[in-house]
Amino acid sequence: MMKLLISRFLGWMAAGCILAMAAAIHGATLKTQNVFLIVSDGFRWQEVFTGAEEMLLTKDIGGVRDTNALRREFWRPTPEERRQALLPFFWGEIAQKGQIFGNQNKGSVVTVTNGNKFSYPGYNEMLTGSADHRINSNNKRPNPNVTVFEWLNSRPGLKDRTMVFATWDVFPYIFNIGRSHLPIWPAWEKKFAVDEIKTPAGLDELVEDTTTVWDGVTYDPFLFQATMDNVKRESPRLVFVGFGETDEWAHAGRYDRYLESGHHVDSFVQQLWSTVQSMPAYQGKTTFIITADHGRGSGPENWKTHGITIDGAEGDWIAVIGPDTPPLGERTATQPHTEGQIAATIAGLLGEDWRDALPKAAEPITDIFGDQ
Repeated sequence: MMKLLISRFLGWMAAGCILAMAAAIHGATLKTQNVFLIVSDGFRWQEVFTGAEEMLLTKDIGGVRDTNALRREFWRPTPEERRQALLPFFWGEIAQKGQIFGNQNKGSVVTVTNGNKFSYPGYNEMLTGSADHRINSNNKRPNPNVTVFEWLNSRPGLKDRTMVFATWDVFPYIFNIGRSHLPIWPAWEKKFAVDEIKTPAGLDELVEDTTTVWDGVTYDPFLFQATMDNVKRESPRLVFVGFGETDEWAHAGRYDRYLESGHHVDSFVQQLWSTVQSMPAYQGKTTFIITADHGRGSGPENWKTHGITIDGAEGDWIAVIGPDTPPLGERTATQPHTEGQIAATIAGLLGEDWRDALPKAAEPITDIFGDQ
């Protein structure tokens, strides 16, 4: 009985601390005025924290075309050296000036809670703060839930300051563009074209004339160019950037292309961060949140896939860098975090309380707000 009472007391204390911290966040004056949510679809926490996996640097298991070249580029003796080679900006900048969660080997766990462990349910959880059992496929069905992006786009000072850039043709449905009218690129379908974002001259034609490997997915560099152009011209305050090649190349069983795509995303984030830090509209008042929508399995076959039956595909990671986030680097032995906390974290950074609008949403990641 005594152990039970102590356990309940500690639970109440923890809940009280979370509520107190959440209240402090919304009452605090934060420096952040702009938030970028950047997603590398299906990029595993294992590569983020330990770099290239040796078993997969092969032709038979990893589908690698030139194993010697890939090992020269990404293989190093230690996990720390390997992750630095793969993601130099993450480990050279974010790990020094921000925070990174999700290294399960060191007691930092980030999980997807929707049970499906694939994209549409993951993005819904990330963007609304809670799982929805109705969203159990990647079918193109308008999201019945209002995302934090749609809600923030109606708030004072944020109205019409939101943009969505995403490589997958399901995103207009995830963000329910038909209802939200959030500016998006690409629009993919004529019925969404009224809300399509303008891009640099020739980019739309280049995308249309390029033969892609996958149906319904465009290449990450095209998306990056559209994002950079609009950031420089329009200075949006809330931006979603959804890269997709990491997931596609993993499904194709090409570990070499998967690693290269992750390396490119790291470079895109670095270039975007350098650009915003050079612009008065963003410098010193912008936070980046970088994550994945789900994890993947492990072993010779399951690294290629994810889903309900794949053990470990619920494992995720979150990286944050910005003026309100203490530079604690790689977090270890932290309380567990979930993908659903991202929605309230975005709103909190912009001075809004998402849980007041949607009480069932997960609480914000209080660690990244510093001493409030």
